[in-house]
Amino acid sequence: MCSQRGSPWVILVIWALLNVSPAQGPQQADGPGQEEGDSTTTEIFLDATREAGIDFVHFNGMSGERYLCEMMGPGGAMFDYDNDGDLDLYLIQGRMLGPGKTLADAVFPPPNSELLIDRLYRNDLQTHKAGTRRLHFTEVTEESGIKATGYGMGVATGDFNNDGWTDLYLTNFGPNQMFRNNGDGTFTEVTGATGTDDPRWSVSAAFLDYDRDGWLDLYVGNYVDFSFSNHKRCFSFSDAGSGSALEYCDPNQYQPLPESLFRNRGDGTFEDVSQEARIARESNGALGVSTADFNRDGWVDIYVANDKRPNHLWINQKDGSFRNQALLAGCAVSGEGFSESSMGVDAGDFDDDGDEDLFMTHMSLNEKNTLYVNQGEGSFEDASYPSGLALPSIAFTGFGTAFFDYDNDGRLDILAANGHVKNVEALARAKDPFPLHQTNQLFRNLGKGQFQEVTNAGGAAFELSEVSRGAAFGDVDNDGDTDVLILNNNGPARLLTNQVGSDNHWMGLKLVGRTSGRDMVGARVAVLLSGGSSLWRRVRTDGSYASANDPRVLVGLGQATQVEAVRVYWPDGQAEEWKNVLINTYTKLLQGGGTRLALPAERR
Repeated sequence: MCSQRGSPWVILVIWALLNVSPAQGPQQADGPGQEEGDSTTTEIFLDATREAGIDFVHFNGMSGERYLCEMMGPGGAMFDYDNDGDLDLYLIQGRMLGPGKTLADAVFPPPNSELLIDRLYRNDLQTHKAGTRRLHFTEVTEESGIKATGYGMGVATGDFNNDGWTDLYLTNFGPNQMFRNNGDGTFTEVTGATGTDDPRWSVSAAFLDYDRDGWLDLYVGNYVDFSFSNHKRCFSFSDAGSGSALEYCDPNQYQPLPESLFRNRGDGTFEDVSQEARIARESNGALGVSTADFNRDGWVDIYVANDKRPNHLWINQKDGSFRNQALLAGCAVSGEGFSESSMGVDAGDFDDDGDEDLFMTHMSLNEKNTLYVNQGEGSFEDASYPSGLALPSIAFTGFGTAFFDYDNDGRLDILAANGHVKNVEALARAKDPFPLHQTNQLFRNLGKGQFQEVTNAGGAAFELSEVSRGAAFGDVDNDGDTDVLILNNNGPARLLTNQVGSDNHWMGLKLVGRTSGRDMVGARVAVLLSGGSSLWRRVRTDGSYASANDPRVLVGLGQATQVEAVRVYWPDGQAEEWKNVLINTYTKLLQGGGTRLALPAERR
């Protein structure tokens, strides 16, 4: 069972005495080269959606039947499909749902049925000599050849055939799809040829090299066995005196589906090894997934956020199999011993001790968002209350999330994209046509294990109340700070550009394979600072919820003007070091181009 640092009521008193209040604006704390007491009045994020040329609006296909699947999407991706050095966007779309249903049955009919397709937007970023940037996207779906045919949920990105071009894997309510990047601006569907079809309801997926053979394998998180034929009618009781109302069922009304693991054969085709790897032996309804080396043995593990059931921590056994150690590791259930409605998840070293911690978003009122602190070697402690993250989240239902350093002070902050799955009573009483919307939240890492909510300083976009689901994170304008793509259910996508991160120093790293030229997903990076401290990051595209992130490593340095060295721990067990890496720019580190480092035998 998870351990808990103090009871919730004791923590509530301590939290109040410390005056860590959501109403406060951002407070600066010590970071790498950062003076305590500095402050800013600049809005942290700017909604650049319309100005950047993004006109995507999600359609969930609801007709009043309350099908469970209509509430669970969409996700999206930030990825560089054309290898021009900037991030493009892929946005997931829904369809009309239900047998015999047409758009005439839709509760919220789309303005244009021709727009009910996934959309690919090419980034046409212009950087001028004066340092100014013009961010603009061009929709290129038709010319790309991508024809997404399912009811979309999420997307995973990775170069599965080692040709140096990033490919797409789409998860659906129904059969999934794999699209190979042809390297000329077009994609070809290769689902059948690669052997990666999964006809079940999948939400999140992740590319990872679990067997360290240099080829990306594929994990697919399947949710529950819901279909139109086994659709259940569930009801809630209103305190407004209106009696019972048709409501979305809890996921535990349906049987959970087993997870899938596809091993890359080394030629760009896959075999289903879910049973042999033991991944399919436990089914708990997967939603979010994050892959990282949680026990620091040099092999990538898989953490799965399960909805209403205990989470999974699949520890790599180094022989092609995994063992679920979540319960023993303290991260299967909450510190109080309860299974929570885990949706979004991310892993990152928020406390700068060299291991990967976990953060998860959950349901409102009877749950809180959860922070699991890695105690080293893959054992965890629930620090949600003492960290200041639990209480501000109780009124919210969270999905997409990430550890990311929005102000580049060297500490990983947190964003939670929120939106309910059941009617919000106050909105229902007010006759709101879509009474599920909530505002998103932003939390700043104060150091020493503490976070403070700074949503009020986030900008006008954080005043919007929408039904947010996926969130993708990356530097879309290449100015050295992390921007955010928010995907809303039955609403517009929003691109939030960071306005404050580039005020501090930073280092951007693109880690590339020696022969493949692809992003080395799973590599760990240690940035060594003067004074002996280090900042740990990893190359990843997974995490959050049903979304894919920028694979580049972006490290905030505060006011530090140089670093001592950069060490890279590659997925194959090798390690290298680079000196004199420039700051305030992106640098490509090619595997084999640094000074070789010796590693302990247990990490090789």
